[in-house]
Amino acid sequence: MTLGKEDGKFGRLEANFNLDTVIDGRGGIFTWVPKEAVREFNLLYFTPGASRGDHYHPEFTEYFLVAEGSGVMIYKDPSVQGEKMVKYHMSKGDCVYTKPKIAHAFHAITPVTAVAMLTKPWDRCDPPIVHVDVSRHLEKKVIKK
Repeated sequence: MTLGKEDGKFGRLEANFNLDTVIDGRGGIFTWVPKEAVREFNLLYFTPGASRGDHYHPEFTEYFLVAEGSGVMIYKDPSVQGEKMVKYHMSKGDCVYTKPKIAHAFHAITPVTAVAMLTKPWDRCDPPIVHVDVSRHLEKKVIKK
């Protein structure tokens, strides 16, 4: 496993693969190895222009893998005043992680299918999410026809 840009709070996981699985003519096998055990996973669907997020998770790390489509993941540490947003363009095969208490939001550009993997089951958290403004204020700048 190799890690892309990260600061320990969020980052990108790069897929590992055996070249033989690609050139043998059957397709390919790509593997992501999270640093923490995954205890729950969820299949998410987004319509173009849809957003999910503007929250953080107090008790678990979330791994987010795009299976189809493209969008933008936005991060912000709510404990740091004035911190700039960090943005990742994501498309099929991109995987990122978000540590507890790091606010994030995902905005779909095209139809998106993604898998969210959590290090603690959602319904064992109190609360599972805390809503914060990561990017909703940006929607006000978009002129709708």
